[in-house]
Amino acid sequence: MPEPGPSPLQSSLPGAAAQFGAHVLGSAQARASGSLPGGPAVPGRPAMPGPPSVPGGPAVPRRPAVPGPAGLPGLSVPSASTAPTAPPAHPAPSPALQRLLSGPSGLGTQGLHPAARREEPPVPAAAPEPRTPAAGTPVPGLYHHPVPEPDPVRVEEVSRRIKAWAVEEVDLFPDAWENQFDGFHVGRYMVACHPDAPTIEHLMVATRLMVAENALDDCYCEDHGGSPIGLGGRLLLAHTALDPLHTTKEYEPQWAESLHADAPRRAYRSAMEYFLRQSTPSQADRYRHDMARLHLGYLAEAAWAQTEYVPEVWEYLAMRQFNNFRPCPTITDTVGGYELPADLHAQPAMQRVIALAGNATTIVNDLYSYTKELAAPGRHMNLPVVIADREGTSDKEGYLKAVEVHNDLMHAFEAEAAALAAACPVPSVLRFLRGVAVWVDGNHYWHQTNTYRYSLPDFW
Repeated sequence: MPEPGPSPLQSSLPGAAAQFGAHVLGSAQARASGSLPGGPAVPGRPAMPGPPSVPGGPAVPRRPAVPGPAGLPGLSVPSASTAPTAPPAHPAPSPALQRLLSGPSGLGTQGLHPAARREEPPVPAAAPEPRTPAAGTPVPGLYHHPVPEPDPVRVEEVSRRIKAWAVEEVDLFPDAWENQFDGFHVGRYMVACHPDAPTIEHLMVATRLMVAENALDDCYCEDHGGSPIGLGGRLLLAHTALDPLHTTKEYEPQWAESLHADAPRRAYRSAMEYFLRQSTPSQADRYRHDMARLHLGYLAEAAWAQTEYVPEVWEYLAMRQFNNFRPCPTITDTVGGYELPADLHAQPAMQRVIALAGNATTIVNDLYSYTKELAAPGRHMNLPVVIADREGTSDKEGYLKAVEVHNDLMHAFEAEAAALAAACPVPSVLRFLRGVAVWVDGNHYWHQTNTYRYSLPDFW
């Protein structure tokens, strides 16, 4: 597999994605000094073949990680905590930023855009039509950025492929759950979150992982047989489908057989095999780390459920920093067909940006799933419920306070991302930050429009 090289500064995103992330990078451009350096466009990775059939996990050749630029270990990024705390203004993009977001142009550059390299047939050009509002109602007062409707051709194809994978490859769910699987609309979700994916197969990497994570949550933790009792053991064994067991020849076959024992482990094993084909070793290790964080968050929530403990608001937010969407935006470069080098991903400023993005998007889930969780058996903890209990407010006041918490997290995410982009205008950093901002917006879009799953409380 050829080295992708650094991501081009002149973005190779499809045209429909060009406006995404401008609210973050626009602020960065206004604060950056000088012109941003250019860079050559780099072809995306080829479409991914099917996974190898290896009982305990794939044994596939892996590419060496792409080294990051020298001289950045001590990168100093001004934190938003030392800057004015008011939400950042979002000025119109400068010509340099518009060039960054719109991609290369001129003779001979059409083939540099992932849209031109898509594996599916191009859709004939049509006259522009007035944009129709997205389905569903956004939470009133929630700070978010509307996004264009995802490409319907890609949505249909991803939806078709993911259901075939779920039914034919991993036997993910019984027939009685089919409507719930369809109602999740995961194809629309992933296409909205990853508009820069060069091919359908790049999108499928994210889609399989998303479905596998949700299957484990439902079957181990939630309403399809989940229970806090014994959760730690189940999670540990499932995690070995992502982070393989290295043991003796005598016991390895038993472990390999266990990866087929239930739907979550089958899905984890298969999705990870596909992911390893597409990712670099550092990207794969990054994902394993973030999934370990997720599983730790599941365990904290389960422990509180067993002891009937309602956490303090700050404790709940600490749990939600682990039990959140972080594994999804953290693979945005893999899905985009490039790599944010490991040393840049590990920078404290980048880690703060990713954490804030994960925290904000997870509170979006708390807000949109509020009525669904209230209708479920037992008492389900979410931020509005915890605020109402711990701060002695009404249900409505707790919900509205949770909206404020989300908005504060979103403003902090955008301010920190803008500061990092200005301090480190490396092409792969800028593209990764834009990709995370895109994921944040696409995640909100899916929650707002998934009226099969979600409805809003009558608080307004």
